[in-house]
Amino acid sequence: MNDIKERLGDKVSRQIRHDITSGRWKQNDKIPSEGELMEMYSVGRSTIREAVRSLVEIGILTVQQGSGTFVNEVNLSETIDQRLRRADFDELNAVRKLLELEIVNLAVINRSTENLELISEQLKARKDAIFEENRQDCINADIAFHAAIADASANKVLADLYRSFTTLIRDFFLKREKQGLSHFAMSHHLHEQLYLAIQQGDAAKARQITNEILENNY
Repeated sequence: MNDIKERLGDKVSRQIRHDITSGRWKQNDKIPSEGELMEMYSVGRSTIREAVRSLVEIGILTVQQGSGTFVNEVNLSETIDQRLRRADFDELNAVRKLLELEIVNLAVINRSTENLELISEQLKARKDAIFEENRQDCINADIAFHAAIADASANKVLADLYRSFTTLIRDFFLKREKQGLSHFAMSHHLHEQLYLAIQQGDAAKARQITNEILENNY
């Protein structure tokens, strides 16, 4: 269900971006309210919020509390998302490493019992998908595992930044392993150790394991 919502959110995000580039809304224009956007694109409130949030993350929109959501002065011919897609994997992995090292450090400090349960659930889903040799489920569970750790950091900006990378990470996984799950299987013990380090409050160990996971991500 979550994957369907994500795809729908991406679709609406593209539609809003197209409407901006076509001149429907110009720089500094206030876009319609959530209710109006729901009616305009025939989707629910959560989808609109997801689409708007993704456009805020890449700098196309800005939210002004109490005033509304406005179109930024940006080069819409190439967004941050598009520039990320042009970057090579070494560059993306280096940025992801900086991001995830800070995320796990904060997750060790701020994780709640509920956070640990969610991380554990995705770890189990990852393991089950490996045994079932279901590549798509494994990709989904791996990304959800790391996203749950990002949520455990209790820093919404870091969590949102991580999620902005997930489409690129998913694309890389699909290219890396066209068949089989060898990379996922070989690194599963590291993911188990990462969970335990976060659970036990060992920040140094969590950073070490995160670094090892990303160093062997090819």
